[in-house]
Amino acid sequence: MRIHRGPSGVWAYVRSAPGTYVWLAVLFVTTVALHHMSPEFEQHFLRQRSTNIHELSRTPARVLVSSAMWIDSGHWVPYVFLYSVFHAPAERWLGTARWLAVCVCAHVLATLVSEGALLKAIRDGMAPHSAVNTLDIGVSYALAGVVAVLTYRIAAPWRYGYLAAVLLVFGVPLAAGPTFTELGHVVAALIGLGCYPLVRSRGKSTESEGDTGLSQGLTSRP
Repeated sequence: MRIHRGPSGVWAYVRSAPGTYVWLAVLFVTTVALHHMSPEFEQHFLRQRSTNIHELSRTPARVLVSSAMWIDSGHWVPYVFLYSVFHAPAERWLGTARWLAVCVCAHVLATLVSEGALLKAIRDGMAPHSAVNTLDIGVSYALAGVVAVLTYRIAAPWRYGYLAAVLLVFGVPLAAGPTFTELGHVVAALIGLGCYPLVRSRGKSTESEGDTGLSQGLTSRP
C-alpha cells in the first residue's frame, strides 16, 4: 500500500472526493457565520432552516437541503475527521453520484420517519405541541447512512465486527433513551445497509484487493 505524504498528497486525496470536501467547505462557511450571530438570532435563524414539523409542512424541499448545511454544535473540526474517515472513502469507492444518493436517502428518509414519529407522539399526547418547532438540523443522518454502507467495503470476517459496532453505536442510545433524533440515526443506518444494490457493482471487498479495512481510502487513485 502506498500512502502519499505532504501537501501534494493531501490535495490529491481531497480531489479524489470532491463532494465530501465541498460539503465540508460549505459547513466551514456556515459555522463561521453562526459564530458571528447572537444566541437569540442564531436559534431563530436555525429554526427557519430546520426540518421540524412546522417547516416541513411549509417548505419541505428547502429545509431538507438547508438543514444539511449547518452544524448545531458550532464545532467544525471534528467533522473534518469524520468526513475524511467515512465520507471520503465512501465517495472514492462508490463514485460521487452513488455516494450522494446514499447521503440523500439517509438524510431525507430518516428525517421524515423521525419527524413522523414525533408528530404521532404529539397527537397521542406523549409530546408537547411546541415540539413541532423543535430544532432539527445537521449532517448526522447522512453520516450514519454512509458509515453503515461502508460495511460492504470490508471483507469478512471483519465486516461482521464492523456491522456489530455500527448497530451498537446507533442502537444503544435509542434503547437507553428514545428520542426522535436517536430514532433517525437508527433509521439512517438501516437505510445505508439497504443501499446494497448501489454498491454490489463497485468491485470486490478490500481483502480481495490487497487491502484491509478502509485502508483503500488512504491511497490516491493511480
